[in-house]
Amino acid sequence: MTYPGQGQPPDYQQGYPQGAPQPAGYPQPAGHSQPGYPQSGPPAPGYPQAGYPQGYYTVPANLVPYAPNGMPLASFGDRFLAYLIDGAVNFGVALVLGVPLFIAFFAIIAGSSDVNSDSAGPSVALILLLYLAYFVAIIAWGYIYHVEMFQHSGVTWGKRAMKLKIIRLDDPAAPPTRGTVAKRWAVQSLGGFIVPFFSYVDNLWQLWDKPYQQCLHDKAAGTIVVKAG
Repeated sequence: MTYPGQGQPPDYQQGYPQGAPQPAGYPQPAGHSQPGYPQSGPPAPGYPQAGYPQGYYTVPANLVPYAPNGMPLASFGDRFLAYLIDGAVNFGVALVLGVPLFIAFFAIIAGSSDVNSDSAGPSVALILLLYLAYFVAIIAWGYIYHVEMFQHSGVTWGKRAMKLKIIRLDDPAAPPTRGTVAKRWAVQSLGGFIVPFFSYVDNLWQLWDKPYQQCLHDKAAGTIVVKAG
């Protein structure tokens, strides 16, 4: 079809200049290339949009969001179950470590009741020292479980059960370093000890964080949790 005085209209499939205004009423074919889109049409879910930095992915709300390496992000339910499993492991270890503490505590109480009140001061100091030793042992176990065990196997038992994996945001292909994992553990565990209600805010942060559903300890360490299975 020709237009009077204009000749053949531009071919939209071949050679139509990008960004040029199209004639009014002329239909745009489905395969027309647009800036920032693949050649075949609008971007598929997870395709980086024009104008966004590399690694930023926009997906419909009904689809699973993805990490920069294409792996699906871990859901809140999966992370919560992994947290409960790890918590059960840590609670069991705390009970085992607490047995010697309670034995020593009752031994001190029984010993102080058999002597005069002058021994009350040293007994209280000894009990406080035992509690301090117990607290240090719990912190040491937490470091071993969340940092050193991670360096050995790459996951905790909870994350292994839920098939979750921690990756670095800056380099998803490289394994997280000991320093990265230690920073993540320190913010999550020590922050919860020091700041009231911090653990609740930290772990719930992923519910509204975009685009990578990070907790605060993830943001501090520059990590993302993905579904590896």
